Amino acid sequence: MFTKNTPKTVFIVVTLLTLVFDQLSKFWAATSLEPWPMASYFNDVFRIGYAENHGAFLSLGGAMPESMRKVAFIGVVGAFLLGIIIYVLRDKKLTNPMAVAWALIVSGGASNWLDRVLNDGGVIDFLNVGIGSLRTGVFNIADMFILAGAGMLLFYGWQEERAAKQTASS
Repeated sequence: MFTKNTPKTVFIVVTLLTLVFDQLSKFWAATSLEPWPMASYFNDVFRIGYAENHGAFLSLGGAMPESMRKVAFIGVVGAFLLGIIIYVLRDKKLTNPMAVAWALIVSGGASNWLDRVLNDGGVIDFLNVGIGSLRTGVFNIADMFILAGAGMLLFYGWQEERAAKQTASS
């Protein structure tokens, strides 16, 4: 089941490597960065500074009561991640590109989930990009992994569907 270069092996290895990388980046942020003001680089296109997010993406849900946040962001997200892992490990048609996409989503989600479990419900964020007043929210590397994985999932899913249609019509 887990032999060299199989999609499941790729999924596990990429998940573990990216999870560790993100946790190390958050450890660095927590021990090295000041909260405010954020340090500015490249003509203020890129900012770095320590922040804790008790909500989800762009702090959504951060104002919910703590008990509801824990149920939603630890319980529900944990169950969702476990469901994805089970799905991926049982998928007999899993390809290496799709394994990488799922691994990025799972590792990013799991790393943020782990933050919430270990950091009183908060996720460590430290990156911000933008031009002038057009800026992103403060985010972390796990968030980039999740977005990259979702983009890859859409792209490779579309490619695989297109290839299947071409094969069926020929």
